Amino acid sequence: MTIRVNIVDDQAMVRAGFAALLAAQADIDVVGEAPDGRQGVAVARATQPDVVLMDVRMPELDGLAAAREILSPPPGAVHVPKVLMLTTFDVDDYVYEALRAGASGFLLKDAPPADLISAVRVVASGEALLAPSVTRRLIADFAAQRPAPRRNRATPRPGGLTPRETEVLELIACGLSNQEIAERLVVAEQTVKTHVGRVLAKLALRDRAQAVIFAYESGLVTPGDR
Repeated sequence: MTIRVNIVDDQAMVRAGFAALLAAQADIDVVGEAPDGRQGVAVARATQPDVVLMDVRMPELDGLAAAREILSPPPGAVHVPKVLMLTTFDVDDYVYEALRAGASGFLLKDAPPADLISAVRVVASGEALLAPSVTRRLIADFAAQRPAPRRNRATPRPGGLTPRETEVLELIACGLSNQEIAERLVVAEQTVKTHVGRVLAKLALRDRAQAVIFAYESGLVTPGDR
């Protein structure tokens, strides 16, 4: 199945470079481009991509606002793409809000080409781009900057989660992959995938990125937990 991608960035050379790289992959098709957030929203609604690569800082409408619009479609819309934010260290303040807005993750704009290709595939598959160590560090940093609710051990299972599902949610929030969670819990990776799916369904969360935000904001996990 071909992954349909939009690229939204105000630098023409960046768009061209990303488009050439992605279009060279047999399973990826670049179906739209835009130079600003406003046009990015319009192109996404017209082309219905699977993944939108969204720069953070752009004219007309910044990437964060554009991502919110794309992920909150008008009534009647049935297609909602995944959004992968493109960022640099000097705009890290946007990362946490981007995840809260529903973005499936973020990627540094100077990441190696192979990382970009992998990121598109990961996000298109329904996963969140939370595995790289830089992502774990940034999420912890942003959570630490915001007062989290006091951990309440009297209600340790939010949303009707089972004890094992709660444990899986805690490990997701610490940045562990399914394989790492499986090793930690000494279970099969497929079992972990099943638990993750149930966690997302019970809490009505879009993906792992939203699970991380929920775990921090509910007080289930606090920065520094491992």
